[in-house]
Amino acid sequence: MLTDNGIKLSLHGANDTPIWGMSNAVRVERLANKLTAKVDGTIWANLAYVFDPQWMRYIAEHPGLILTMDGTPVLANARTEAELHALGKLNTPTGAQVMEYRGGPQIHNHELRKLDTPFVRVLDPATVKDIERQSYFGAYKGVTDILTKYLWPELALVLTRFAARIGMTPNMVTSIGAIGCIAAIFLFYYGFFWSGMAAGFVFMVLDTVDGKLARCTITSSYWGNIFDHGIDLVHPPFWWVAWAFGLGTIGLALPEEQFRLVLVVIVGGYVLQRIIEGIFLRTFGQHIHVWRPIDSWFRLITARRNPNMVLLFVSMVFGRPDIGLIAVAWWTLISLGVHMVQLLQAMKVRMQGGEIVSWLEREKG
Repeated sequence: MLTDNGIKLSLHGANDTPIWGMSNAVRVERLANKLTAKVDGTIWANLAYVFDPQWMRYIAEHPGLILTMDGTPVLANARTEAELHALGKLNTPTGAQVMEYRGGPQIHNHELRKLDTPFVRVLDPATVKDIERQSYFGAYKGVTDILTKYLWPELALVLTRFAARIGMTPNMVTSIGAIGCIAAIFLFYYGFFWSGMAAGFVFMVLDTVDGKLARCTITSSYWGNIFDHGIDLVHPPFWWVAWAFGLGTIGLALPEEQFRLVLVVIVGGYVLQRIIEGIFLRTFGQHIHVWRPIDSWFRLITARRNPNMVLLFVSMVFGRPDIGLIAVAWWTLISLGVHMVQLLQAMKVRMQGGEIVSWLEREKG
C-alpha cells in the first residue's frame, strides 16, 4: 500500500489483537504516516509483532536494514522485490544488514532525551496489557522533572489507557487540563491555595497524559504540540503572581518592596532560564539538560513548575505559603545561576575547539 505521505508500506499477516484501542495494522500505518524523511525502499512490517515507534524511524533511515527477533524478521526497509519476496516467507534476504533485537541494540531518542533499546514484542491477548505498559513508559522522557518521573506515572498510565479506550484525543485531554490550569490561577489569586493546588495537580497529571496518549496512539499533531507546549510555556508566571496576590487575601501579604522583588526574581528568572535554554539549543543543537549527566540530574529539580510546586506544597503543610513563595524566588535565582554557568561552560568548550556532545550519545558510542 501507499501511505498518505507517499511511503510504500507492506504488511505481513494479520492480527486481531487491539492495542491502545486500535488494530496493529492501523498502528503501523499511523507510524509510517508520521515519517517525515524520504524513504528509499518499502517499509515491511510483521503484524505478529508490535514495536516502539523509534524502530520505524530508525529502519526508515537505513535502506536494506532488517530488525529481527530470534531470527524472525519484524521490520525492514526492503530495497528490491526480491527482498520483499524473501521477507514474505519470513526469510532474511541475502546481503541484507540484520539487527537482532536480542543483541540489545541502543538508539538515541532526541525527542525524549534518552538512550535505550526500544521494545519489540509478540502481540497477542496475553501480552497486550504488558505491552501497553511498556510502550507507555517507553514514551517517557529520560530527562524530566522529579514529579513527572517518579510521582504520578502509574496514575497517568491508568488515565491514558482510559482515554484511549473511550476514543479521547490528546487535544481533548489538553483542553480539560487547561481548565484546571486556569482554575488554579483564580483559586491562588483569592487565597484558596489548597484548592488551587488540587486544580493544578489535575492539570499537571493531564499534562503528562496528553503527551503519552499522543505518542501511544500515534496521534500527535503540529497544532496539538503548539497547544500543549504553549500552555506549558506561558502559564507558570501567572500561577506565581496569583499566589503572591493571594497571600494578601489570607493576611500574609509580603511587604511592598519584597512583593515586587520576589515577583521580579521569579518571573524574570523563569523567562531568562527559558531564554538560556533556547540559546543553548540553537547554538549547540541539543537541550542544555542532556549535555552531561549532572545537567540531566539538575533537570529533576531545577526551578520549573513542578519542583516549585513541591516547595509551595511543603510551605502549605507548615501553614506558611508566604515563605514558600520566597523559597521559590531563591530557588529560581539559584537555578538561573546554574543555567548561566552551564551555558558559559559550553561556550568555553566550543572556543577551545571541543565538541558539545550529549552524554547519551557518548554512552551509545
